[in-house]
This record gives sequence, C-alpha cells and structure tokens, in this order.
Amino acid sequence: MSKLALNKSSLARESAHLAEYKRFLPSLELKRLQIMAERANAKQAVRRLDREYQQRFSEIAHSLPMMASGQIPLDGLVTIKSIQRGEQNLSGTRLPTFLDIDVDVKPYSLLARPHWVDPFVSGMRELLRLRAQQDIAKERFDILVDAEAVISRRVNLFEKVLIPRARRNIKKIRMALADAERDAVVRAKISKRKTAARSAADRMAEL
Repeated sequence: MSKLALNKSSLARESAHLAEYKRFLPSLELKRLQIMAERANAKQAVRRLDREYQQRFSEIAHSLPMMASGQIPLDGLVTIKSIQRGEQNLSGTRLPTFLDIDVDVKPYSLLARPHWVDPFVSGMRELLRLRAQQDIAKERFDILVDAEAVISRRVNLFEKVLIPRARRNIKKIRMALADAERDAVVRAKISKRKTAARSAADRMAEL
C-alpha cells in the first residue's frame, strides 16, 4: 500500500472516496435486505414443499398398501422426461424458478395390471412434480445463502474498513495541513522579527 501523501490533493482524493463509499453503502444495504427477505421466503418454500411431499407420499402409501407386496413391477413405470426451469434476477443474483415438468409413463395394459395402478401413476406424477419443485427450491435457497454472505462481506468492508480508513486519512491530512500552516505562520513571524531587527541594526549603524 502506498504511503499517504499529506497534501491538499490527497485530502481531495480521500474526501471523494469517502463520499463515494457513503453514497454506495445504502444501495448495498438495500440489496442485502432484499436478499435476506427472499432467503427467508425460500426457506419457507423448502419447508412447505417438504411437508407437502411427505404428506402426499403418506397418503399414497396409505391408500395403496398393495404396492408393498412387490408382485406388480412398478419400477420405471413413471419417470421424469424433462423439467422446465426459468430464471429470476434479484438485484443481480440469478435464481432458478420452476415452470413445469414433463413426465413419461410407460405404456401398460389396463387388463394386465390391477385397477390400483392408475391411481399409483397419478400419485407418482404428483410426487415427481413436488420433488422437482423441492430440488429447485433448495437450489434457490442455497444460492441466496451464498449471495447474502457475499453482500454482507461487502457491507462490512465498507462499514468497517473503507469508510473508517478514509475518515482516519482525512483527519490525519487535515492535522498535518493545520500543523504546516501553523509552522508557516510561526516562520513568517520569526522572519518578520529578524527583518525588523536587521533594519533596526542598520539604522543604528548609520547614526
């Protein structure tokens, strides 16, 4: 780090830096508040989707106990074909959003399979949709946690490092300039007295 110059140019520069830091800090604070609020919403969304998934899973398992027998092959009957995602820009932070899900159901004979396979397929569609929403909600929450940490570090940098340092530098420069001004006044007075003394001595020599 370069040594601080104790002059008026340096004072102007440090004053400009301080003004810029103080002007930029409120926007950082606002951004942090927005991120924090959205993080709280994302956390609630994750918990809500977890509850909905567990509740729906329990309902399906309770209404279709025959699934546990394993006599009817169900693996791979309902799978995710694709997930459509969107994107939200929140104060420069890009967040994923859930749009839709495309589910693939293997063809099966209505006569060869028992009647409860249809509600099973319907239930699995719901569970897969909820699972996709869960995954994106958790991803969204993780991104917001990281974004909040980054913006908090920036706010702390301005509040605890840059602004205090600029203020210290300004105070130091002003004190140095004030001392230099006082020294200049003292030197001028001394010089004036010496000049007056020499003039007096010259006049006495002429007598």
